[in-house]
Amino acid sequence: MTNRISPLAVTMGEPAGIGADIILSTYRLSAQHALPAFGVIGCAQTLRRRAHLTQHSSIEIVPITCMSDVQPAFERGLPVLDLPLEHEARPGKPSSQSATRVIEWMDLAVKLALAGDVSGMVTAPIHKETLYQAGFRHEGHTDYLAHLAVRAGYPAQPVMMLSAGDFRTIPLSVHIPLAQVPAAVTHDAIVTQAHIIDRDLKRYFDIAQPRIAVAGLNPHAGENGTIGLEDRDIIAPAVQALKQAGLTAFGPVSADTLFHEQARVTYDAALCMYHDQALIPVKAIGFHEGINTTLGLPFVRTSPDHGTALTLAGTGTANPSSFIAALKQAERMTGNIVPPATS
Repeated sequence: MTNRISPLAVTMGEPAGIGADIILSTYRLSAQHALPAFGVIGCAQTLRRRAHLTQHSSIEIVPITCMSDVQPAFERGLPVLDLPLEHEARPGKPSSQSATRVIEWMDLAVKLALAGDVSGMVTAPIHKETLYQAGFRHEGHTDYLAHLAVRAGYPAQPVMMLSAGDFRTIPLSVHIPLAQVPAAVTHDAIVTQAHIIDRDLKRYFDIAQPRIAVAGLNPHAGENGTIGLEDRDIIAPAVQALKQAGLTAFGPVSADTLFHEQARVTYDAALCMYHDQALIPVKAIGFHEGINTTLGLPFVRTSPDHGTALTLAGTGTANPSSFIAALKQAERMTGNIVPPATS
């Protein structure tokens, strides 16, 4: 285990999903993987029930009252800052009755991160449909965390980065229909995201001059306008603007030549134009070790690159590898963390 002034916070996510399962498995494997101590923000009773279902009943669930108690508690069990559910969560059966608590767990994690009481957070997956049923009005986890930061007076421009090891991709547009992607590919979006990538790879990953590859939108990066105009008229000028601003960027590069082994050594991150263009190569290279890291926030946030996997909840078969990788990524990033400045 790694001693640290402020521990990492882990939010339990959807209580009917595999969040509790992979948190318990991760704790059990913490010594084997030399993981840092972490404290869970969630429901202690749900974790106890899930421990019995998943052959983790030997793990003691240790309620704590503040995050400064994490390190000593971690020596004997899984520390939990307990905000209990009012209704028992059934594995695989999400309910909007849990939504208020799930949101409160996220709220508290952000509050603690902004106060410096935790060095960063790792979030287990949430189930957006149940949150929507309870009146949740945000697109998802990431933009809600950014909303909380802005509401507290901190600048936030969230950028999703997917990674498997040191292979990193960033989707310019995320959860929108493919038909809407061309309209989302704008000069300002490319330039803004590239600057955030450049800043945070320097800040969190010790990369002195990040190399950013910019993928094309169309086949063969548009072939100079013969297969669509976006690459020639929007992406290429944006890349030129980035170079003029001092960033090491190149493109647009045809996506079908961007992700093979020899190409990957030429850049530190690939800025892709849409969701699947970024996620498919990451999942092909490291399906079980993929990480979702949010750049552009005033605190460190990582998460496993998978969903709630409701059919696996409580079975003991959920693979914790992605969660373990997310925890390690958060530890790596918090080694360079700078306290956020208010706007």
